[in-house]
Amino acid sequence: MIADIWFTFLFQPLFNALIYIYSTIADNNLGWAVIWLTIFLRIFLLPLSFISERNRHKQKNVEEEAKKTVQAFRDDSVAMKEEFRRIVKKNKISPWAKVLALGIQILVIVLLYQVFVQGINGERVVKILYPFIDFPGNINVIFYGFNVGATKVASWAFLAAAYLFVAIFLEHGIKKTWSKPDAIFLFLFPLATFAVLWYLPMVKSLFILTTMIFSTIIALLGKIIFPREKIVEKVK
Repeated sequence: MIADIWFTFLFQPLFNALIYIYSTIADNNLGWAVIWLTIFLRIFLLPLSFISERNRHKQKNVEEEAKKTVQAFRDDSVAMKEEFRRIVKKNKISPWAKVLALGIQILVIVLLYQVFVQGINGERVVKILYPFIDFPGNINVIFYGFNVGATKVASWAFLAAAYLFVAIFLEHGIKKTWSKPDAIFLFLFPLATFAVLWYLPMVKSLFILTTMIFSTIIALLGKIIFPREKIVEKVK
């Protein structure tokens, strides 16, 4: 039963969406079909993305207010606790939007993996396609000289990992000195990402890279839509 639900409500709709995009706006290029599918997915998740971005800015405000509270009430632990409660209540943050958006993207990653592992050519494709989706024939899996279904494509895995490295670096700001945990994370996470993407089909690198670029755009828009609040230091 679980297998039927997975196929009918998840795998088959995604597969048909991918083939439809491939045959229309992607101009019979599977690489571009995956990129467009990723963009449409992120557009669908925009409400959750903006909620997550708003929560992220709230979290930064909470951290700044907490620092000010420690300075202002360092000699009065009771007042400090009360101020902390006020800050948390004022900036109530729910992680559900971020968790849901991340869960959907992970689900799509798993589905794409299944699509490319099981193959997208032959008689099996005809059985999966909806009646209103035309059979595309032989699928063009070459994306600028690379087979999107091939594994161990180091160049695209490196590109995704390098973008992640730069994104983390800019997120933490340009620092003269980095704490040991931050420095380890800065290098270790991109390296781990490279290793995983190198092992998986190249389509994963396309999906992750497109997702990260879209996330960067959302973060830039978030800075405009949700400007940082000016924290006024309290004086006891």
